[in-house]
Amino acid sequence: MELAKQIEALLFIAGRPLSYKKISELVSVQAKASDIKQVIHELATYYQDNDRGIQIALVDDKAQMVTHKDVAEITQKFSKEEMQGELSKPSIETLTIIAYRGPISKLDLERIRGINCSLILRNLMLRGLVQEKKDVKKHEVYYNVTLEFLKHLGINCVQDLPDYEKLRKNEEIDKFLAGEA
Repeated sequence: MELAKQIEALLFIAGRPLSYKKISELVSVQAKASDIKQVIHELATYYQDNDRGIQIALVDDKAQMVTHKDVAEITQKFSKEEMQGELSKPSIETLTIIAYRGPISKLDLERIRGINCSLILRNLMLRGLVQEKKDVKKHEVYYNVTLEFLKHLGINCVQDLPDYEKLRKNEEIDKFLAGEA
């Protein structure tokens, strides 16, 4: 039961497909990929059999939590309103950090903000303001602002942001991220 809870929570927060291997690395319970696969299939069956608004999509060795096709109209309406609405204060803070410090890893971003940024990042990516790039060598994802973000602000490059150099190369932040502060 504990494994199912952890997998369900990971699929909910991820907002993207997760491989069984990645899930097995993240859960605190000792589990093989075959155990993960079995639990995910059980969760998917549970959501489907109980006709829930959430479903689990399965493709190859990956799973993702998605909305049920029957609620597509209402979820699309909500998403459209969310994407057109104003950014929340946490979203603006996150976007500012990415603009001045990007490309920045999720870990560093969360260390600066002090909270999990998964949902905020997903929202910013859906709006087309932030993009992610995987560094295969470091096994990390880095975030940077998009051309859409620059266009939105009416600037040509991030260096045109106010006090860009001063804030980009902030010694205190560098020390903090290096674990020296």
